[in-house]
Amino acid sequence: MAIITLTTDFGLKDPSTGAVKGAILSELESANIVDISHDVSPFHITEAAYIIKNSYSSFPKGSIHLIGVDSEITPENKHIAIQLDDHFFICANNGIMSLIASEIKPQKIVEINIHDAVETNFPVLDVFVKVACHIARGGTLEVIGKSIPTIKQIKKFNPFINDSQDQIIGHVMYIDNYGNVVTNVSRKLFENVGKGRAFTLNARSTAFTTIHESYSHAIDFDSPKEQRVEEGKKLAIFNASNYIEIAIYKSNPNTVGSASTLFGLKLMDTINIKFTS
Repeated sequence: MAIITLTTDFGLKDPSTGAVKGAILSELESANIVDISHDVSPFHITEAAYIIKNSYSSFPKGSIHLIGVDSEITPENKHIAIQLDDHFFICANNGIMSLIASEIKPQKIVEINIHDAVETNFPVLDVFVKVACHIARGGTLEVIGKSIPTIKQIKKFNPFINDSQDQIIGHVMYIDNYGNVVTNVSRKLFENVGKGRAFTLNARSTAFTTIHESYSHAIDFDSPKEQRVEEGKKLAIFNASNYIEIAIYKSNPNTVGSASTLFGLKLMDTINIKFTS
């Protein structure tokens, strides 16, 4: 049974998500449709890339991942289908795949060319669904597109490292459901540049000198419970995806606030890490 995942910025209020699912089932009744997320911020490809990059590998090889974010076709935003890590991705060539495939070379890339045979003003519904169902039936990428050698690259989202190798400037690339702020600085980059040196991480007016391994690692459980600083404690951690994350312990954006609201951090804001000898 084919697995087709959906990641979009459609939300759940409008009919778009339901229409796409219905179109898939009309083409392929046996399809197993899985929602990854429909709450991506509108047109925010870095947020979508983070979600997909950290979820697709949990699915079986051969899964098909349909990405409906910034998907309108234009002369500068063509549609592509990619085989990567034995998975298939269908999306616009808007740079999102360069973020997902930053550490893995694609096996195949085609520029989708079936648009002339499909009338549409909603390409995710009409074009992406047909491509996904074609692949699910065992069809090859070459049938629905022409091979291209590369995908559009986005380099402006990469962290900046200064010439003296003692500073990293990163950006907020994702804010999770708890309001925790995920940066684009990976553990690997931090350790390669830092080489064990002391550091100060500045995010707006808040500074951190320690990065914990988990949320609970920041709590001193050897102290009596009434003496611990728990709820509301600010911390920086390496999250499950091994990126630096700025968080509030047991935060709730709807009540006590979150790292995003309390520190005034939003998508694409900068963070600065300075290392000392």
